[in-house]
Amino acid sequence: MNITETVKYVGVNDRDIDLFEGQYVVENGMAYNSYAIIDEKIAIIDSVDRNFGQEWLCNIEKALEGRAPDYLIVQHMEPDHSANITTFANKYPSAKIVSNAKSFAMMKNFFGTDFIDRQIVVGENSVLSLGKRELKFITAPMVHWPEVVFTYDASEKILFSADAFGKFGATDADEDWACEARRYYFGIVGKYGAQVQAVLKKVALLEVEKICPLHGPYLTENLGYYLNLYNTWSSYGVESEGVVIAYTSVYGHTKEAVELLANELSQKGVKVVLNDLARCDMAEAVEDAFRYGKIVLATTTYNADIFPFMREFITHLIERNFQNKTIAFIENGSWAPMATKVMKAMLEKCKNLAYVPTEIKILSALSSDNKEQIKQLVNELL
Repeated sequence: MNITETVKYVGVNDRDIDLFEGQYVVENGMAYNSYAIIDEKIAIIDSVDRNFGQEWLCNIEKALEGRAPDYLIVQHMEPDHSANITTFANKYPSAKIVSNAKSFAMMKNFFGTDFIDRQIVVGENSVLSLGKRELKFITAPMVHWPEVVFTYDASEKILFSADAFGKFGATDADEDWACEARRYYFGIVGKYGAQVQAVLKKVALLEVEKICPLHGPYLTENLGYYLNLYNTWSSYGVESEGVVIAYTSVYGHTKEAVELLANELSQKGVKVVLNDLARCDMAEAVEDAFRYGKIVLATTTYNADIFPFMREFITHLIERNFQNKTIAFIENGSWAPMATKVMKAMLEKCKNLAYVPTEIKILSALSSDNKEQIKQLVNELL
């Protein structure tokens, strides 16, 4: 797959994987992207997962048509991109390894060697000449590991963006980019919004016509769309208008309440997203919580705490710097309801949350008073 006449895709698709990073469901597989930049000298950008080393080397050989690479640029040391560095080094013993000091320290940890005799250490604004073109390096610490660098090819106006602008799914997956990129972003990068904002400011100074990430398709059209989404996500802004209802229910009474609330909101023309936390994809529920501006948390008191799936959900939000939202609560408890108190205490770690006045307390089953409270809550969420 040619990105341009001199930049070729040499990555692989993993269609056997079921859970990415041991937790994210990937029904349409994953792509581990790698690129060959062909000039007077040749640079390969990043390796691939350990299960695809030979396929990757075959892709490189085919793309280079008999030539040997001069450099392997390592942008990110996570094993799905770095596992075959040693394989490459053994295959091409004269090639140099290009990365920053943090990456070489990690190589020592992973492989028992930091390739000291083959290192080219780069940092912010370092330049690597391939002949007619020069590659510029942009540090991107904590997007989403500390060693991450981007690579910019000014001659082709291509930004090689490491894990940024990536998504779940193989490169040929027929699915909406934003949905899987959003789930990927908030699951994996979401905590580091400030760091993403910092690197976006650096990118804004560059003339970029193509973005080549380490996961998912490379991006060539309407780049403003992708950049604007990343700006919204990393600033914890509201992407879409609507209300997310995240709930757990043991015997169906809490579910009855949230379904009534959802129906009432829908009748008012409000977009409603309903997530049963015991059954839905938790990563998608987290994605929804960050996407919309208003969220209702509904759960039962359980062991003087809250139901486990709700605790897990709120923990995921807190770990990813959940903020800038309007929150409503529905609790259920037969004799000592305290779920709202517990949820509020957990959310004290979050910034800029607004709580609606009406807090619904169900005592076992939905009452006529609860139904009136739900109507009141609807008006507060409009």
